[in-house]
Amino acid sequence: MMMAQEQAILKGREQFDRMVAMVRRASEQGREIHQVEKDLWQGVLQLGLVLLEGFVQGQGTGDLGPTLEQEGRTLHRLDEPHGRRYVSVFGELPPIRRHVYGTRETQKHEVVPLDARLNLPEGDFSYLLQEWDQALCVQGSYAESAASVQRVLGLGQSVRSLEQMTGSMAQSVEAFRAAQPPPPAKDEGAILVLTADCKGVPMRREAEEAAGKEPGGRRRKGQKANKKRMAAVGGVYTVDPFVRRADDVVDEVMREAAREGRPVPQGKQLRAELTRQIDGREVNGKDRIFAWFQEQAERRNPAGSEPSKPVVCVMDGERALWKRLSACFVGVVCILDLFHVLERLWQAAHCFCPEGSDQARAFVTERLRRLLQGQAGRVIGGLRQMATKRKLRGPKRRQLESAVAYLANNRRFMRYDQYLAAGYPIGSGVAEGACRHLVKDRMEQTGMRWRTPGAQAMLDLRAVYLNDQWERFNADRVERECNRLYPHREAVQSQWSLAA
Repeated sequence: MMMAQEQAILKGREQFDRMVAMVRRASEQGREIHQVEKDLWQGVLQLGLVLLEGFVQGQGTGDLGPTLEQEGRTLHRLDEPHGRRYVSVFGELPPIRRHVYGTRETQKHEVVPLDARLNLPEGDFSYLLQEWDQALCVQGSYAESAASVQRVLGLGQSVRSLEQMTGSMAQSVEAFRAAQPPPPAKDEGAILVLTADCKGVPMRREAEEAAGKEPGGRRRKGQKANKKRMAAVGGVYTVDPFVRRADDVVDEVMREAAREGRPVPQGKQLRAELTRQIDGREVNGKDRIFAWFQEQAERRNPAGSEPSKPVVCVMDGERALWKRLSACFVGVVCILDLFHVLERLWQAAHCFCPEGSDQARAFVTERLRRLLQGQAGRVIGGLRQMATKRKLRGPKRRQLESAVAYLANNRRFMRYDQYLAAGYPIGSGVAEGACRHLVKDRMEQTGMRWRTPGAQAMLDLRAVYLNDQWERFNADRVERECNRLYPHREAVQSQWSLAA
């Protein structure tokens, strides 16, 4: 095996010498730098593949003798070495030849010493290649990711193989999340903020639904080209108080001029959950998000901690979200997202003023200021009086009633004067942003349709990526998979040392 390794290293030196010679010729010929750069990159990939092959050959085949003791059982070495595929970032290695231990050829190969020593992955693709592949897949389509890898590394991978890789990697997310410690107390803000929203994911039509089409593939009356399943999106972070007056917020919102000195959210974590089957029963995605909120609150604001953080929840007016919050938490400060309120004020303004007019802007500005001053009841009553005095009828009347009903139903969550005085956030920008960049930007690209398992796997991995945990997650996954695949690894390493 040492001879094979030396031959591979010699080939690597020859490859390096060819690269050096190419650079010298390029200098003499006056070639353009990007052409030389491209040739060097191809040479680096070839050099890496040769040297990686040499490393593997230097390990031998894992022959630890005719028998191997494993957990009180005697395993026998099978007659012939078995080959396995391994695709690295440099390219595909020649089949790795390994000795296998078991009871007989047709039974499960119980111990493969070389696999354990090298910590080979369960599949054909190296851990590094998987990490790079999926870092692309969580940002763009599978087809685009495969094309990018092909262009940079010269590796051809199918969309199906990348989809399967996503599903496999995502199985490690739950354990990784559970093992993460809370952020250090010194890095946390003084207020714990929870925020949630929902965003639709376009789903593939199931076979039985597709079968309901008219002859020729036309949809029946009422059938949609695609359907969406709502993903519950949650965000948790801490932030320091930011005390403001009503006029400060009006300036920010209406003039889009953010105040200086705004505290930065700390330890922000996002996730998204689809309603799906888990262990044979359907679990609602919203329930998963609020159970996570509970777990985060207990870890980041434990009972008896000094000082205890106020817990604030900022959401829109969806009843299902508020009901789950009240079932999970006591003493949480409930805040209706100001930007959803602002939408209703504009909706009301356009019942009385032309769209885009200065009158409409003044209408909204004045009522927004009064809401922020704690006058929600007066604003709601004033809108109702205007409808009566102006004798609104038809669509405009229904439009105003819709806006007023939204404000009235959520009035208890609109104590903005108290929230501003305490320095609490009053906008659910984190949840709105998460709906966009966690869900929409990846899941709703042109022509995309998902099945539930694949969609949830992608949401899990994308959340890990956006939470700036990608490298830690991959290191954790490799360690967990090594422990699962090779529980006997230490024993193999010991016997390997004795055999050597």
